[in-house]
Amino acid sequence: MANAATAAPSVQIQASSRRWAIAGLLSLAAVIAYIDRTNLSFALNAMPKSFGLTPASKGMALSAFFWTYAALQIPAGWLVDRFGVRRTLFVGFLVWSLVAGATGLAGSVASLVFLRLVLGAGEAIVLPASLRYIGDHFEERRRGLAIGIYMSGTKYGPALGSLAAAYLIRDHGWRVMFLITGFGSLLWLIPWALLVRDDQQRERKVETTAGPGWGMILASPVMWGTFLATFCYMYFVYFCMTWMPSYFERQGLSLTGSGWYTFMSFSGMATVAIAAGYVADRLIARGRNPVTVRRAFTITGFLLAFSEIGGAFTHSGPVILCLAVFSLCGLGLATANYWALTQTLMPAGSVGRVAGIQNTAANLAGVVAPWLSGWMVQRTGRFDAPLLAIGFWLAIGVACYVFAIREKYALRV
Repeated sequence: MANAATAAPSVQIQASSRRWAIAGLLSLAAVIAYIDRTNLSFALNAMPKSFGLTPASKGMALSAFFWTYAALQIPAGWLVDRFGVRRTLFVGFLVWSLVAGATGLAGSVASLVFLRLVLGAGEAIVLPASLRYIGDHFEERRRGLAIGIYMSGTKYGPALGSLAAAYLIRDHGWRVMFLITGFGSLLWLIPWALLVRDDQQRERKVETTAGPGWGMILASPVMWGTFLATFCYMYFVYFCMTWMPSYFERQGLSLTGSGWYTFMSFSGMATVAIAAGYVADRLIARGRNPVTVRRAFTITGFLLAFSEIGGAFTHSGPVILCLAVFSLCGLGLATANYWALTQTLMPAGSVGRVAGIQNTAANLAGVVAPWLSGWMVQRTGRFDAPLLAIGFWLAIGVACYVFAIREKYALRV
């Protein structure tokens, strides 16, 4: 009896440690995914004139990834709910890593766009799979930190990717940069195959079957408010991921200088995201209402991010750089909490599908923001209009959280 009593806590500790290790591994997958989707921003400026790149064609190349990535989010969510996390993420990761490396062999804008389309298809699985795992294995009072750890990868990815891309391109050229960052990431598959077990993906099989239908999900005000608010959040983020190097270059920064400022912006955002998720969890564990807490963090993050539009009203390079870093760090307050809030307000059995819908909105912003910002810059020769567009969408996002994403509209089954 004594042995059994002491063995049970040991098994629980091991299971808990494995869950957190897998959360860290999912965060690393996000780091790799975002390196592969953002390093093109630096490579475009190093590509030869024979590619015929203009601001508009750059915007098209930058947005091509999101055409397939956004279109496949809902099917990817269904695949995760149907077949589990382990196999679906393994296959998706394998595809996108091979394509990311092959980008170093591109010889024209057309081939570049094609490879980005396939890259988007491969990466479509990563977020629905990751949030499904977290939703299945972390209760409400720990979910904010778990999502914060995962989502930090979506910010550390651009941060680290900007530095890696800048220095690899400077020292070895853009083709070698893609070969190293793409094919090298295949090593991630080894710990994933060893650490994640099939039975973990089937723990919620009954709950998945009993989850709400598509009609109930799509009729929910929370779902539509979340859809629009996520677009608003990610419009700003994807502007930064795709146009920030060029924006910093306008302030007189070198390629590596732009890399360091991009690193500071996104790594600061990632660190704030982890801290905000942890603090929100602690408040919830002490009895605070989860919806109230996570809405407050999210709205505050949107309001702080609004400071970015100040760059349109000043010619001071240091002020512009400071606002760029501060606004992204401020938005980090929302990063973990707005995703955790969705899981709080929607049934667990729909996590994969809901994450797919939400991430569709996120990556429609990835289609629109790079292209529209490039068009605005080409028409005006300045970044003022893109910055004002960011302010408009952030204001819409705040309105969504104030009026639509509320506890009284939560979907219950």
